[in-house]
Amino acid sequence: MLVSALAAGRGEIDLALGNVVGSNTANLTLVLGSTALVTPIVSRLRTVRREGALMLVSMTAFCLLLWNLELSRVESGGLLVAMIVAVVMLILWTRGDRRAGRAPRVGDEEEWKGSIRPEVWFGVGALAFTLLGADLLVRGASGLADDLGISSAFVGLVIVSIGTSLPELATALAAARRGQTDLVLGNVLGSNLFNTLAVAGIAGVIGPGLADETFHNAMVVMVIAGAVAGFFAFTGRRIDRWEGAMLLVLFLAFVTVSV
Repeated sequence: MLVSALAAGRGEIDLALGNVVGSNTANLTLVLGSTALVTPIVSRLRTVRREGALMLVSMTAFCLLLWNLELSRVESGGLLVAMIVAVVMLILWTRGDRRAGRAPRVGDEEEWKGSIRPEVWFGVGALAFTLLGADLLVRGASGLADDLGISSAFVGLVIVSIGTSLPELATALAAARRGQTDLVLGNVLGSNLFNTLAVAGIAGVIGPGLADETFHNAMVVMVIAGAVAGFFAFTGRRIDRWEGAMLLVLFLAFVTVSV
């Protein structure tokens, strides 16, 4: 969010939106594919049907808005409203699952005895370093595009997006080693939903503008990647190793069409 917001504020709309599209695709292909090679990702049909469908619909709607290669403040505001609606839906679904006994309840019998002051300072410090890192990343990416004579769209779609997807990759691999593959799928679905609606919406509100034609092919691959990953997770209720390899091939295809 910080990377795209700072890029949009500097007039680098291609970098901002490229980070969104590229990060979504990297999560669906690079992250899920690499994790599935480590261990098959077991999925719940309920998660794929609800959260997965919500993510796919959101990405498709975003692509339709950006298909004319222009993102206005009104359209960006609509994405932010959609993010609020999506959060409400997720909360209602979770509450419904708990009432039906399909989700564990968080117990309140354990009282936290720590001090809140150091946690506040840790949070402020972490946020400051995150902002600094995002600023350095945007400056470096812009300079790289200028020095190498490549488009900001390619830098955002491939280089910056992979960098901002590394936390998801690290989380997914750590969860896979512990056998918590449900966390892997939830991490990707939640990240992509936030990227598509909140991050793109904030970037468009801060710095609306015209996008590069490269986004047409990149957005098509993003939606295809979402559909393919959803199909793999829905059939057999898991993403096997060979399916993970296919997702990695899709990532290579995305890099190719982004050039």
